[in-house]
Amino acid sequence: MKVFISLSVVLLASFLPNTSSAYLSLLKKLPPEEHGNILINRTSEKNGVKPATFSHWLHRTKYTCRVCHFELEFNMQANTTQITEAANKAGKFCGTAGCHDGKAAFGHEKPHCEKCHNGNRAYGKEKFSRLSKLPKTEFGNDIDWVAAFQRRMITPVTYMTTKAPEVAVVDAFKVAAEWNSIPPAVFPHKPHTDWLDCNNCHPDIFDIKKHEHKTYSMVRMITKREYCCVCHLDVAFPMQDCKRCHKENRGPAQ
Repeated sequence: MKVFISLSVVLLASFLPNTSSAYLSLLKKLPPEEHGNILINRTSEKNGVKPATFSHWLHRTKYTCRVCHFELEFNMQANTTQITEAANKAGKFCGTAGCHDGKAAFGHEKPHCEKCHNGNRAYGKEKFSRLSKLPKTEFGNDIDWVAAFQRRMITPVTYMTTKAPEVAVVDAFKVAAEWNSIPPAVFPHKPHTDWLDCNNCHPDIFDIKKHEHKTYSMVRMITKREYCCVCHLDVAFPMQDCKRCHKENRGPAQ
């Protein structure tokens, strides 16, 4: 594993002479309880309040990604959704019925403000110990969320009001790597459709009609945060976990 990662870093560094340090900084592992946590600061500091913290791992035990990023219309990229206090209080975004509406979870009244607007990515880290029995990995927040879901160790809600339509799951496929020494990347649809809606990826992130697989590259994904790196950089298991994708598997590359 370590040799594989080191080789990937060296190869990327050779292609990215001006940005290799930025890539290497990605290998600085955050504390597990902070991986996937983000600060929402589109308008917070402009309005005199601290950025709002959001923990993906805390919410992931209760809801699939589809609920927030499809039904509640949160964009995948942080700080691009038009969230406002007024919208939340009106029952949109975080204030949707069944979420932070003051009934299912704390609301948006003043006594609760600092539970979100604290500017602290590690806020609530003491709750992370509740996940200690979930399957382990070596990267991200050290939790294999796919295995936890498949073993029914967590049962997140898959929809709030709009149930996902039944679709035929496409078989896993392979994408050839850029370097001969690296195995092809294997993409399995099923673990992704368990958590996401097809519309989360298609066509905005992956436009299959344009055959964009011809333009996939690690350089482009990491430096521009495109394709897989929309998720697999800061939230889902990170790109440092090379063998989760680049593993030996039979079948032709596409």
